[in-house]
Amino acid sequence: MDRPAHPVQRRLLVRPRCPAHRHAGLPVPLLRGLSTAYVEGIRNSPLTLVLLFCGLGLNSALGLSLADSVAWDVFWWAVIGLSAYTACFVSESLRAGINTIPLGQVEAARSLGLTFTQNLRLIVIPQALRTVVGPLGSVLIALTKNTTVASVAGLGVQEASREMKLMFDQGVAPVLPTFVGFAIGFLILTLPMGYFFGWLAKRVAVVR
Repeated sequence: MDRPAHPVQRRLLVRPRCPAHRHAGLPVPLLRGLSTAYVEGIRNSPLTLVLLFCGLGLNSALGLSLADSVAWDVFWWAVIGLSAYTACFVSESLRAGINTIPLGQVEAARSLGLTFTQNLRLIVIPQALRTVVGPLGSVLIALTKNTTVASVAGLGVQEASREMKLMFDQGVAPVLPTFVGFAIGFLILTLPMGYFFGWLAKRVAVVR
């Protein structure tokens, strides 16, 4: 004799699946094309070129200003350039994490009636974020080191490497000890981040 269906099972079996429900939250082809062009274009361009576009193109040539003070103005343009460049690598890391999710889990969620947005929010993104902790840590370390480019890309931001060069040019400090000191400073910033993200990646790793 067949057992009666559980109330939740009955609700899932008779749940209506209208086209609007099935396609809610699907990717928009135009936005997907624009985002692909942006990521591929910026990711394959030199960081120096991106910062030059922000400093000499948007700031100097077009006269766009983000602050009254020159020092703060170039600082915010450097932040925008570094953010636009690093965001492409973050998106690629997230895409790689999403691709690690087994297709069977996505199909099972769709069979239960979850929309595209619910599938991402409840099934895909939580697992993908745990998968890409290590790569995102590497991106953050690369961003920390890429800040040295902001001083030589037409922006003139007062950061560590620029200050070191000024000290060399003015002869106020010996070259070798100063260089070693600044190198140790960057190691103090990046090594703890590497160890932390390595530990965190093992702690939250998805067991399959």
